[in-house]
Amino acid sequence: MPLDDAATLVDGMLPTLRDRAAEVDRAAAFPEDNLNLLRENGLLGLLVPADYGGLGGGLADLTDLAQRLAGACLSTGMIWAMHCQQVDSLVRHAAPELKDHVLPRVARGELYLASVTTEPGKGGHLLTGGAPLRAAEGSLLLDRDAPIVTGGAQADGFLITMRSAEEAADREVSLVYADRDQLDIVPQEGWHTLGMRGTSSGGLKLSGRVPPGNVVGEPGNFRHVAMESMAPVGHLAWAACWLGTAHSALRGVLDLIRSRNRPRGLDPSSDLVRERLARVRMDLELVSAYLHRVRQEVDDHRAAGTSVGGPSTQVHLNTLKVAAAEHTFAAVHKLVQLCGLFSAYRTDAAIPLERHFRDLRSASLNYADDRLLTANGALSLLDRTARLA
Repeated sequence: MPLDDAATLVDGMLPTLRDRAAEVDRAAAFPEDNLNLLRENGLLGLLVPADYGGLGGGLADLTDLAQRLAGACLSTGMIWAMHCQQVDSLVRHAAPELKDHVLPRVARGELYLASVTTEPGKGGHLLTGGAPLRAAEGSLLLDRDAPIVTGGAQADGFLITMRSAEEAADREVSLVYADRDQLDIVPQEGWHTLGMRGTSSGGLKLSGRVPPGNVVGEPGNFRHVAMESMAPVGHLAWAACWLGTAHSALRGVLDLIRSRNRPRGLDPSSDLVRERLARVRMDLELVSAYLHRVRQEVDDHRAAGTSVGGPSTQVHLNTLKVAAAEHTFAAVHKLVQLCGLFSAYRTDAAIPLERHFRDLRSASLNYADDRLLTANGALSLLDRTARLA
């Protein structure tokens, strides 16, 4: 499939994803059928280079399609976007032999990737690790508890953070790829949540052995992979998903207000209704503009072969994540207030605002905003130019 056809293909899927979204949420069921649609149509390989059979897409394609998918089903959008985040890490940092092993399978839709970065006791510190890799008979042994793994029970492969060796410091972390059949996997805590119920992000206990060549990037230097791939692509993709959901909610409310069957309280000639719509639109315009600007900044660095690790760019990426989390949730909160009890708060309302509200409440918790704001304060002191995006 040509990359140019990807958006049209995704748009054709959206009615199906939208129809399934309520049941995915109600049953807290992983959207397996939706993932299979993405598999069958080559969309798991969006970021896989054409040389490996993929679509050869970039970050603009990722953020565009993530918005479209998440507008129909946020759980599906996030599952796909986080898979693409892992693909980018492999494309940019894996050794040639590992790329040859993994990327063609991703492009064929055979391999859905999950991320294993959470660990008991480390409190969300992405760049530290507790469980160590152990060398034995030419292999690397891993034994790992992870309290949250999005789509882990369904994944075909995993990227796992591990302390690089038993004697290594907790900041000497390696990223390791493992096929599902290289691991013993035991489900742990379930996923009983307010929103994002379809991501099935329950805990796993993983153990197994992999070849030394399955380390992604330099051993002990996961920080570089995280800085250049996992964190920037994650922030861009998450922001796009949250924006897509909130944008879908706004479009639904606008259609309702324009319809003959609108509730009496949604009078389009009312100054109050117009002012509230304007504020929702403003929230989403700001997120959309900042998303496009920061995505372009990352693309510019990649095109020039320079790092995104400078203080200014890091502040911009962290700000994008926090701003998107806050403003998209605020937008849906305002729509709930505008539409009222009957049209917004009911679980069987024509527009699923209550589901969007619950799902987007997770955004500020998905790598905590407080942690990123603290980091931005420290980075601002280092950024002598205070360069704005």
